[in-house]
Amino acid sequence: VQYRLRRLLEAEGRGDEGPEFHLFTDTQEILPTHNRRVRARYRRILAERGVQLHTGHRVSRVDPGAIHCDNGSRFAVDEILWVTWAGAAGWVAETGLAVDQRGFVRVNDFLQSTSHPEVFAAGDIASMVRHPRPKAGVFAVRQGPPLAANLRRAALGRRLRPHVPQRQFLSLVSTGDRYAVASRAQWALEGAAVWRWKDWIDRRFMARFGDLPDMDRADGVQVPRGLAGQEALKELSTLAMRCGGCGAKVGATALSRALGRLQPVARDDVLVGLHAPDDAAVVAVPGDKVMVHTVDFFRAMLDDPYLFGKIAANHALGDIFAMGAEPQTALALATLPYGLESKVEDTLSQLLGGASEVLEEADTALVGGHTGEGAELALGFAVNGLVAREQILSKGGMRPGDRLILTKPLGTGTLFAADMRHKARGPWIQAALEAMLQSNREGARCLHRHRAHACTDVTGFGLLGHLVEMTKPSEVAVELDLDAIPVLAGALESLAAGITSSLQPQNVRLRRAIHDLEAVARDPRYPLLFDPQTAGGLLASVPQAQAEACLAALREQGYAQAAIIGRVQALGERLEPVTLLR
Repeated sequence: VQYRLRRLLEAEGRGDEGPEFHLFTDTQEILPTHNRRVRARYRRILAERGVQLHTGHRVSRVDPGAIHCDNGSRFAVDEILWVTWAGAAGWVAETGLAVDQRGFVRVNDFLQSTSHPEVFAAGDIASMVRHPRPKAGVFAVRQGPPLAANLRRAALGRRLRPHVPQRQFLSLVSTGDRYAVASRAQWALEGAAVWRWKDWIDRRFMARFGDLPDMDRADGVQVPRGLAGQEALKELSTLAMRCGGCGAKVGATALSRALGRLQPVARDDVLVGLHAPDDAAVVAVPGDKVMVHTVDFFRAMLDDPYLFGKIAANHALGDIFAMGAEPQTALALATLPYGLESKVEDTLSQLLGGASEVLEEADTALVGGHTGEGAELALGFAVNGLVAREQILSKGGMRPGDRLILTKPLGTGTLFAADMRHKARGPWIQAALEAMLQSNREGARCLHRHRAHACTDVTGFGLLGHLVEMTKPSEVAVELDLDAIPVLAGALESLAAGITSSLQPQNVRLRRAIHDLEAVARDPRYPLLFDPQTAGGLLASVPQAQAEACLAALREQGYAQAAIIGRVQALGERLEPVTLLR
């Protein structure tokens, strides 16, 4: 940190303004797990760098601008960086597993919990009873192969093999300025060459997790030898001969058990639904309302059925909200991968459990649906909604002078395509999931309060496709500001690497709607216009006088990346309705 700050200040011409550093530790020695030669070297380096060392100072309290220690000393500070020992998460002790004094799972030589032998633990969450070791990455990494071997042996009912971790290990501790100290047992070494050695080891290790092969496309059901008994193999062998037609439905027993775990929203206007199943649902329609119908269905883009259920429900409700309506009921359409009945039931329970949470938040009753078997997990919903006739918000109401507001960032198509190829970073996908899980309900209400003239949700056809669907019936042209379009983290990097959704080439056909295409086609943000979105945001045409207030209100309601991305113009003589500004 000290080295990095010094470099930043030097780059700004403020090299003589270096901050003063203090290092506090409650131990009497720095690096207590290392040998005395290493400690002596680091004491010298800290002194040379002007870092003031305070050993035996246990920090007991922190106030704004001050540190208080148990010995009564107080130090004025501007910034505090905490570096702690490895600590166990609080939930570990709550599981009932035996834990040590620091909260780590106690395991035997086979990496089994000492209290629950059916549970295995390794790495930083575990503490080997007979072989205690420091919380160092080398031990966690090297427990991987014996853990995998013992899990396989346990599944096969074979005798487990003990794992005895090494006693000594190499540590390479960097000082930040391309210099490092090596430590192993009573041996120590320092220098720039040690740092290069460390850098080479670190980069080689991380490359194993960053440079991943493309996903294999395996056909059929493949069971590793010895992992399934004869009964299981017999049942799995029928998967290649599954029936079509109504024979492809999920079994009644598994279906009824999964549905039995749900508690759909109770609405007075649902006369017949899952609370009293029949051949069809019966729903009352208020006399002063009209009904809005929509249906959406797509394959899973992630392995978690619960999260996928939430995203699919959010996606389907988006059309209802975009029309200015409130959802009333939903019918589920689910395809479950071939498998053992217990697995199908569990997947369906998670799928509908996640979806039901979203539907409940939207006060939408799940009244029935249809299930089937297939090669891949898929889910969709047919949703009904209600709206007063005069409050219908369609695509065709855009007016010249309006401002275009987009409530969510773009990029889910390219990011999940990258994820399938093992090319996406975890934080990118996490941010994309958070965006897809955000409901459009409050956003739609906000747009309606600010007198939006037209609205749609941005989904499979991408921003440009849905925008063209708005300009045609409205008989207007639009200007889009590329700089203003909100983008999910990692989306531009993924597009720059040439990774796009399988629907992207079809969406790109609409490029003829863009004026002066050659001038903008090389912009790195250009492909984003065609990126298909899942559970995307709302695109609305809002009166100019209301636009800024509407944007502020959207951000207050949690749509942090909502933005004004363009303006509506009168239709001129140009054939292309969309002009891109950079």
